[in-house]
Amino acid sequence: MISLSVTALVFGVIFLAELPDKTALAGLVLGTRYRASYVFAGMAAAFAVHVVLAIAAGSVLTLLPDRLVQALTGVLFLGGAVMLLMQRADEEEEGRERKPKDQGFWKVAGAGFMLILVAEFGDLTQIMTANLAARYDDPVSVGVGAVLALWAVGALGILGGRTLMKRVPLQLVTRIAAVVMLALAGFSFFEAVA
Repeated sequence: MISLSVTALVFGVIFLAELPDKTALAGLVLGTRYRASYVFAGMAAAFAVHVVLAIAAGSVLTLLPDRLVQALTGVLFLGGAVMLLMQRADEEEEGRERKPKDQGFWKVAGAGFMLILVAEFGDLTQIMTANLAARYDDPVSVGVGAVLALWAVGALGILGGRTLMKRVPLQLVTRIAAVVMLALAGFSFFEAVA
């Protein structure tokens, strides 16, 4: 039914390809601000949708308009940076920091879901998953390996964010995250135009 060798191969390939990607960074940023389980739930759902789309569509995903995807990704990263900077200003104005627990499950999970859903659409790992599904003609094994790899990268990013919070002040993390998100927005806009 499920080929462990295909699942393991796909896991390794997708994990290594996704590890240096923006997913780990998104998980890290969201993990510093919100409850880890809420963030992971949203990210995991988005990754599951991506894998299902990749398996269903096969290599057709490579034909999607890359410029539109990059432009939407840029808008989301820009919006995320603005939200981080505005939230930081609100916290300073109130003279206290908001606790990540103040955010509800649906709001946090929804934010993680939307960020990953749009940012990863047509991404290298989604295209690789589609190609692996076509090559091995084993959609279940490929899907299980790909989704487990993506979940592992997301979890590593979130855990990295939680660990970072214990050692670095939230204000500094927020500033750095906002700058990185602005850079990613600029890069995405550049890719959309170029």
